[in-house]
Amino acid sequence: MPELPEVEHGRCVAEGVAAGRVIRSVRVARDPIVYAGASPQRIGRALRGRRVEAVRRRGKQIWFELDHLPWPLFHFGMTGAFRTRCDAPLHLASSGRRLDASWPPRFTKIHLVFDDGGELIMTNARRLGRILLRQDPLNEPPISRLGFDPLLDLPRSGQLAKLLKARRSPIKTVLMDQSFAAGVGNWIADEVLYQAEIAPTRRANTLAIPEVQRLRRRLKAIVELAVRVSAEKHRFPRHWLFHRRWGKVQDATTLEGEPIRHITVGGRTTAWVPSRQR
Repeated sequence: MPELPEVEHGRCVAEGVAAGRVIRSVRVARDPIVYAGASPQRIGRALRGRRVEAVRRRGKQIWFELDHLPWPLFHFGMTGAFRTRCDAPLHLASSGRRLDASWPPRFTKIHLVFDDGGELIMTNARRLGRILLRQDPLNEPPISRLGFDPLLDLPRSGQLAKLLKARRSPIKTVLMDQSFAAGVGNWIADEVLYQAEIAPTRRANTLAIPEVQRLRRRLKAIVELAVRVSAEKHRFPRHWLFHRRWGKVQDATTLEGEPIRHITVGGRTTAWVPSRQR
């Protein structure tokens, strides 16, 4: 599933082709699931002829600020992505399927053509993404229900400690709760806890201040690095757990040879290293 770095990459892709441009053509798929709350026809009418002033993101949500309300809000779900003719699709580590090189590719839900000839599409094979219309995205659901964004407004250690002290759930579950940390998903949570040397099953309210400080430092560093390399997994440092956490591989180890174990926390598969994480 796309997490904050992948979604920020999508925002950058959209910004590069859409910002400052007028939407001349809108083609929408007939999909009442993805177009939740607004018909594809209404989406088309709202976007056609509008100038894109900016492309914004919070957590896993992206929206276009247009020269006229309402504004479109995009969520990629498990398999969604923005693509242009010039950009290769981003391959998620959780997907072993071949990439679709056709244009527009299968499962295209919206196809925008701009006044300079640029094109942007959003794909969504499993139909868990959403394309909505909002008058005030930051102050309406789903964004209004989100917690802090680790890239945009990560709390200081003291405030983060207060937020965690109010949570009794396992720290892995808390990190993945979008009302707590917007944009953090499974692989980021596992990576942060691995590097911070905190067991995923620890109750959030039991973390000591030094542990909260470590967790904050690693969350900030991991998200910023992943964003800086455009979420290209082969550019992640070799020592990251990311490269060895997938598939519940038996006898999997870290780069240093420490055994990796897989358990379920909060209903999600969790990779961790018991010899390191306490």
